[in-house]
Amino acid sequence: MQKRVLGKSGLQVSAIGLGCMGLSYGYGPATDIQEATTLIRRAFERGVTFFDTAEAYGPYKNEELLGEALAPFREEVVIATKFGFNFDANGGQSGMNSRPEQIRAVADQALRRLKTDVIDLFYQHRVDPDVPIEDVAGTVKALIAEGKVRHFGLSEAGAQTIRRAHAVQPVAALQSEYSLWWREPEQEILPTLEELGIGFVPFSPLGKGFLTGAISETTTFDSKDFRHVVPRFSQEARKANQTLVDRLGEIAARKKATSAQVALAWLLAQKPWIVPIPGTTKLHRLEENIQSAEIELTAEDLRSIESALATIKVEGDRYPAHLQARVNR
Repeated sequence: MQKRVLGKSGLQVSAIGLGCMGLSYGYGPATDIQEATTLIRRAFERGVTFFDTAEAYGPYKNEELLGEALAPFREEVVIATKFGFNFDANGGQSGMNSRPEQIRAVADQALRRLKTDVIDLFYQHRVDPDVPIEDVAGTVKALIAEGKVRHFGLSEAGAQTIRRAHAVQPVAALQSEYSLWWREPEQEILPTLEELGIGFVPFSPLGKGFLTGAISETTTFDSKDFRHVVPRFSQEARKANQTLVDRLGEIAARKKATSAQVALAWLLAQKPWIVPIPGTTKLHRLEENIQSAEIELTAEDLRSIESALATIKVEGDRYPAHLQARVNR
């Protein structure tokens, strides 16, 4: 697989990474551990070297899964994980926490769960309004100096927060949602990242599955699937947004590709320092996603996509109100 470098950090990763959250959390029951391990190792065999997890996924179970699955080839891969929350006795999030002592504690725990001596990329999962971002960046800077962390990242941070953090400790990558149905980062975030030399790691690059064409207004979700509470996945919104998926499917058919592959290829074509991390629990979807790195969209293809989707207004917020307040801070 092609490799990309995240901004000016020097951190080289595969052009397509693997978002591992859904194997343990978020989209219904956790995948069988052996099946999940097989999928992660197959991704590595197919050239994926960038694996994304977080303490919040499970919580903790996803880091443990990844640590075990990647142990045989740890030195050949890049592992990203995240800090920033407290958890109650039942494993539910009980508020944000990016205080320096918490960051240090999470780093030590993640190192054990991931079976490694160093975290390649350590993201703040969400900006904590109660802790100055300079304190967060300074703490990670110290962890880098101690050899526990290699690179610092942010997730869903606003442009001014990115600048303030970057002034203390260079930010290697920002991880935020970006796809053909969520293009808000193009307004302010992408220009900021380009100016500062920061890589961009889009999560939900397939619109939490919607851009694949596999979800319709009649789809039902498991009770543990968080899309239950996402306004953009209400039945009315799915019906309204079907037009976008239909157009994408028409374009994909002309390219002899799938809708998912065109959606990922479109992201790769935006900037050379963008590395999407689609997640999946299925081996055939993994293969489909990996093959998107081989699809070249011409300038004419990109114009066609732009014009086909320009008049379509995506309906529904991407988060419920209580979670929307945590993004773009």
